[in-house]
Amino acid sequence: MPVSVFDMQSLQHLWSTDELRAIFSEENRVQKWLDFEAALAASQAELGIIPAAAAREIAEKAQVANIDMGRMSAEIRRIKHSLVPALKQLQACCSPENGEWVHYGATTQDVVDTGVALQLKEFHAVALRDVQAVGRELARLARAHRDTPMVGRTHGVQALPITFGHKCAIWLDEMGRHYQRLKECEPRVLVGMVVGAVGSQASLGEQAAEVESRTLQRLGLSTPSISWASARDRFTEYAALLAMIGATLSKIGNELFNMQRNEIAEVEEAFSDGKLGSSTMPHKRNPTSAENLAGLSRPLRYNAALMLEGMVQEGERDGIAWKMEWKALPECCVIAGAMLFQAKNLLAGLRVDAAGMARNLDLMRGYLLSERVMLELSSRVGKQTAHEWIYEASMHGITGRLDFAEAMRRHKELAGLLGEDEIRRLTDPAGYLGQCGASVDRLVALQEEAGWLQA
Repeated sequence: MPVSVFDMQSLQHLWSTDELRAIFSEENRVQKWLDFEAALAASQAELGIIPAAAAREIAEKAQVANIDMGRMSAEIRRIKHSLVPALKQLQACCSPENGEWVHYGATTQDVVDTGVALQLKEFHAVALRDVQAVGRELARLARAHRDTPMVGRTHGVQALPITFGHKCAIWLDEMGRHYQRLKECEPRVLVGMVVGAVGSQASLGEQAAEVESRTLQRLGLSTPSISWASARDRFTEYAALLAMIGATLSKIGNELFNMQRNEIAEVEEAFSDGKLGSSTMPHKRNPTSAENLAGLSRPLRYNAALMLEGMVQEGERDGIAWKMEWKALPECCVIAGAMLFQAKNLLAGLRVDAAGMARNLDLMRGYLLSERVMLELSSRVGKQTAHEWIYEASMHGITGRLDFAEAMRRHKELAGLLGEDEIRRLTDPAGYLGQCGASVDRLVALQEEAGWLQA
């Protein structure tokens, strides 16, 4: 009976995807253990450590379909060991003489940690693919809305005009760095281990290094320079990187959530027939996709923090903190993967309301352009004096509920400096977008040249 949001049929679509659940399923976890055993046996057979016939049969039988998961789980509870029951079943599938060579010279943590690395390798490919997909949507929006003016906000209130394309380009730039971080971490994170009980490789003999190298090469993983059984920074780095990606996606989701407020109404996520906003208010069209995206990073960040606990190990290894990874790391991956999937869909279906953005540009009745007027006057009266006069006019005008143009007309010094045509020009938001368009062009070109946006 499902008890987790990742597995409940009614909730799992908010927290995961079928693809991600398959990667971190119990069956795939066990299959990765068996893949390790098959690769280990094949490598040892090549070096004459175990019989070739044994390696062939172990590889043939190392399939999760040959494991009775219920019986394995019951035996784990009985003997209090997480791996041996699966090994016993693999051994039993082989002939008596060949089954004796299963797991020769390895230890449980070799199998489990390398198995996790193999799961991460599968997930990593999905993460890279979906970061690219999010990037392509952001690049599309940046180009499409390069010149779509909107209000730029600081400290939650209106500041100066920008374009929506510029906002999307900043998000794209950040996602590009995340893609680069994912690629850069591969040689540090996608690493296995065949080091034995305390990392000394004593059980593997003089050919230990070659056994490890060949085994991990077969599995498509890098070989460590020394045991990392008690050095948990590899997986912790990956979890922290996923938390960073999640924070970026949460920021995007939160921004799009706020931009869908009725009082702002600058964007709207895709609406489908039958989508219901409330059980009691039939009119509602809630920003559920942005809302879910903004919220998912919270459990992701806490799981990443839990991974830090795994770095505090006793001796050559212990299970106190190690086993916390079994919960935290898969959840980091599943949540981050779900966020990437949802972000891609949210951005792909996003409706941008240029008219709504234009309406909000006029909400402050011209005061949004106070900086522009001040800088224009600086060459005539000096920057500090211009700032003082514009401040006086603005504070008087806002208090008196005047628009900015009228406030300047009523200011003694400003009235003598600015004519009607100049006031009209200086208070036009479309004329004060700075380098937004050029920045979008430059940024999108750089990201495309980097190659990571290609499918």
